[in-house]
Amino acid sequence: MLQIRNLSFGYSRRDCVLHDVNLSLGGGEIGILLGRNGSGKTTLFKNILGLCTPSGGRVEYDGRDLSRLSGRERAGMVAYVPQDIRFGALSVFDCVLMGRVARFGLRAGRADYEAAERVLSEMGLESYGDRNVEHLSGGERQKVAIARALAQEPEFLVFDEPTGNLDIANERLILEEARKLAREKHIGILCSLHDLNQALDFGDRFFFLKEGTIRYSGGREQFTEAVLREVFDIPVRIIDHEGETIVLTGGTYHEELAIHPAGPHRGPGADPGGLRRPGRANGSGGRRVRAGAAHCGG
Repeated sequence: MLQIRNLSFGYSRRDCVLHDVNLSLGGGEIGILLGRNGSGKTTLFKNILGLCTPSGGRVEYDGRDLSRLSGRERAGMVAYVPQDIRFGALSVFDCVLMGRVARFGLRAGRADYEAAERVLSEMGLESYGDRNVEHLSGGERQKVAIARALAQEPEFLVFDEPTGNLDIANERLILEEARKLAREKHIGILCSLHDLNQALDFGDRFFFLKEGTIRYSGGREQFTEAVLREVFDIPVRIIDHEGETIVLTGGTYHEELAIHPAGPHRGPGADPGGLRRPGRANGSGGRRVRAGAAHCGG
């Protein structure tokens, strides 16, 4: 379990970017970090990954203070999948093998090659091993980035906007892969997303960051109009459409009001808060909400 306790951080004594951040996420859970640009999401990730040292508080995994671990020990616990990764002119296999560097040091051994081959197979990339990664599509490159992170054999993954540069088809592909990892390998995932509908569809727990602290956290019960308005400072409406919960913001929100001046229609079976479980990205029900219907933060 990842636990962040009363974490504070500033790039200088006068610049407090994070203060009293508390967060808890278990193995197999998908947590979504939400907030406006400048709210501190990237800085929080840097503290989790050991790229920044907290000025106060702790980041722990299964009770171990990550700041006290060596780079090799930390790499065995936490791996990072950035939004846009530059691999250089390497083969897919070599890119994935690079995920083992923290374990093998200067020279890869047989166990490292076997680990890379196993991950390529698990991710359905075995036929791509000899291909130049620069010749792959955006979705394929992102799968390679996930495979490289998995080669570390981590217990926890940090995803920074994993769908930010992808089209809708590849967005779904990557989110399906991430959910599969969480469920089948019991890997915890903390992920930042811009698209509120995507977040609601994908996440198990939600952490709303504003002005450097987590204002709200919890399950779907925290995903309310009042919370979204406070965190993002935007007009917002949550509606139920054909059994699916949809978040409307900005122009989309005003279009809905023009169609339904008295408020959105809530069909039979809606809960008292008007929320329903949306169709999941793996196709288990409901339609895919178009990207950009509610796109916030950074």
